[in-house]
Amino acid sequence: MLVYPSGLDLSSSTLRFLADQLAARRREQGTRWRRLPAGRQALLVLAHPRRGDTYAQLADGFGVGTATVYRYINEAVQVLAALAPTLEQVMRAVRAKAYVILDGTLLPIDRIAADRPFYSGKHKKHGMNIQVLTDPFGRLLWASPALPGAVHDIRAARTHGLLAALTEADVTCFADKGYQGAGPVVRVPFRGRWELLSAGQRAVNVAPARTRAVGEQAMATLKNWRLPRKLRCSTTRITPLVQAILTLHQASSERG
Repeated sequence: MLVYPSGLDLSSSTLRFLADQLAARRREQGTRWRRLPAGRQALLVLAHPRRGDTYAQLADGFGVGTATVYRYINEAVQVLAALAPTLEQVMRAVRAKAYVILDGTLLPIDRIAADRPFYSGKHKKHGMNIQVLTDPFGRLLWASPALPGAVHDIRAARTHGLLAALTEADVTCFADKGYQGAGPVVRVPFRGRWELLSAGQRAVNVAPARTRAVGEQAMATLKNWRLPRKLRCSTTRITPLVQAILTLHQASSERG
């Protein structure tokens, strides 16, 4: 296999953050020697979700075995996922915000047609449903555990206890039409064709639409990582991966 130098469109602060976390993990475990130092391991780990490089490609690029690459990535994902904010922590933080934005997204997976629980009729593809909360500036606050793609957005939000948490925190939340009936604090557009809506209903729909558009920035941030665009791993590994990406995003934002 040919090996060539490449680059990652990530800040050096992101690399330092992950390297520090991995170094701390090694000290806790009493690790005396590894094939790669913490900084190189961090670079290897970041290349996997950001560029979508396979284990074999990373093994050749960093001069280690494929099994070592798997262990390094799995270790880092566990470390990062453990640092991701819980729903309870996020609810305490959002009480001070004017509002939040709720949206759902489908992360495509490689499943066959027979795997109906993972098939989203809305998106016409197999995937995993992820619920995301963002602040008024489009920054990621929280990402839910992954559910099969056949689960509707409002059902997913209820399953995670998100709607109950928002109601209890009394935080105004803007969402799309898929969350009709979500509760008193969740503001959704009026349903119906545009030409059949009254002038007042149209006006009400326009303002939240502009607000929700900011939330799309968070989705774009999540999908800037190439690996979630087409996941080929076990569905049980998707939740930790998303939580790890969330941690990296928030660490980069805070240091930036």
